[in-house]
Amino acid sequence: MINYRYLGNSGLKITELTYGNWLTHASQVANEQAAACVRAALDVGISSFDTADVYANTAAETVLGDILKGERRESLEIFTKVYWPTGPGGANDTGLSRKHIMESINGSLTRLQTDYVDVYQAHRYDHETPLEETMTAFADIVRQGKALYIGVSEWTADQIREGVKLADQLNFQLISSQPQYSMLWRVIEDEVVPASEESGVSQIVWSPVAQGVLTGKYKPGEAPPAGSRATDEKGGANMIKRFMNDDVLNRVQKLQPIADELDLTMAQLAIAWVLQNPNVSAAIIGASRPEQVTDNAKASGVEIPAELMTRIDEALGDIVERDPNKTVETNPQGRVA
Repeated sequence: MINYRYLGNSGLKITELTYGNWLTHASQVANEQAAACVRAALDVGISSFDTADVYANTAAETVLGDILKGERRESLEIFTKVYWPTGPGGANDTGLSRKHIMESINGSLTRLQTDYVDVYQAHRYDHETPLEETMTAFADIVRQGKALYIGVSEWTADQIREGVKLADQLNFQLISSQPQYSMLWRVIEDEVVPASEESGVSQIVWSPVAQGVLTGKYKPGEAPPAGSRATDEKGGANMIKRFMNDDVLNRVQKLQPIADELDLTMAQLAIAWVLQNPNVSAAIIGASRPEQVTDNAKASGVEIPAELMTRIDEALGDIVERDPNKTVETNPQGRVA
């Protein structure tokens, strides 16, 4: 079964593998297949589920709500997010204004068929809304019982510090950060992680297998396998392209002997690696087939010896992205209409 970890400086426990439905539910896979994946997650002991209103323009929340209907709500931890455009794209259909936050939480709860979410997350930082307005709206949502805790996604170290400061003043808990993090993408290590540790925040990381690159299925000099994310024109191919070059793919192949030594698949090694970071509470895994969930679940509880962690660093060398400025560079500096 899956191990539990505390989320930030709170009493909330979540499963260290969290099931996420970005780029899959209501998009890449049929609803029946999505349901089979969620059932597989529940069967292996995953109780934490991550989604967002923007995924498939709200449809992913609806699919997840339908699948989880009938499960004991108290036994689940459900996370969703607000920021990106939803609906027809009106002037107030995006961002972290009080109007958009208040309307979005009500929509998310309806689609998810629940009275509350465990963690409500700012999907990006909104440079066009005063942070005080955003945090006051989150405080009111917590007091209304519509969210138990607040989190953020892809915020910088300074933004996290300011958010936590305001949350403390408003008497609610900002406890989580959701950044991209993997063996290949380590931009949070130098600034975001230290700021989070001092602020009582921990990470729920996305893309621990680097959009599938760290599974080893993409071979240098070869076309991507048919049906893989690198061939998905709905969004997957664009996300993965930064890793799709022979320099990266050659280095990734050097991880196979390390995985073999631990009797792990490459994907299991990648997930176990991010969980070695003590500030990481959970790694988000997605799936298009239930057997992927079952296989990835075996990464829970794995301890990678220090000498093998060093060998991983040596194998990947200088292809690893570590620049903390990438958090700023990959985020919008204004609202996206």
